[in-house]
Amino acid sequence: MSTRLMTVPPTGRSVVDPVPRSILTVDVEGSTQRTNPMKGELRRIMYALLYRALRATGIDHEHLENPVDRGDGVMLLFRPDDDVPKTLLLGQLIPMLAALLVEHNATVCQPDLQVRLRVVFHAGEVHDDGWGFYGDDIDVACRLLDSPSVKHALKDAATSALVLVISEEIRATIIRHGYVDIGPQVRSVSVRVAQRQRRGWVHIPVPALAERTLPVSRTKAPLRAIAAPPQPPEAATAGEPPLVSANGAR
Repeated sequence: MSTRLMTVPPTGRSVVDPVPRSILTVDVEGSTQRTNPMKGELRRIMYALLYRALRATGIDHEHLENPVDRGDGVMLLFRPDDDVPKTLLLGQLIPMLAALLVEHNATVCQPDLQVRLRVVFHAGEVHDDGWGFYGDDIDVACRLLDSPSVKHALKDAATSALVLVISEEIRATIIRHGYVDIGPQVRSVSVRVAQRQRRGWVHIPVPALAERTLPVSRTKAPLRAIAAPPQPPEAATAGEPPLVSANGAR
């Protein structure tokens, strides 16, 4: 097979050409200390809360690549679109997710099912080779997410269910200009990627208030991008929309 043919994945996009994406990586705190059945429950809760936050923010499957599952976390790649600017993700999606986490943790009966998240927001150029996405900017997001300093920041923020790390690029292009307020900054972190020091800033987002919920006109078709195994009818929670399979199908 020629090299040229091998560079065209099933998506139809050339591996050679990078595509811009907003990158959101999420990880559940302390999942390695839980049993496998408990990890499964935490994964279900994480995906369900992300589903609700995306739906409430008006983000549809058309704006997302298929989620990249990371075991105790997930990576979401948002396609460039005027409907989903970085300010929407930072100013509405993250506060909505924080509010849903607070609501969940306040109502769950079993302490082991309380969920706290580390979240990283970055943006850059990525490649798709048909098996998945890769590239330096994905490496940056993942290194920041797994930074010991970020894990310590969440542990120190005992009253918060979520800490948000923004990359230096997001800080320079969005936060510095005052487009959104993402909550107080608590520390900066540094990671090494490809022999370069890359920095991030840890913030404590303020959960969204009820009156900040988006109007109905913003809501789109049911989201089909967030992945989860199909559930039998008797296992579904009343009043909740069904989650979807990993390949995006119902």
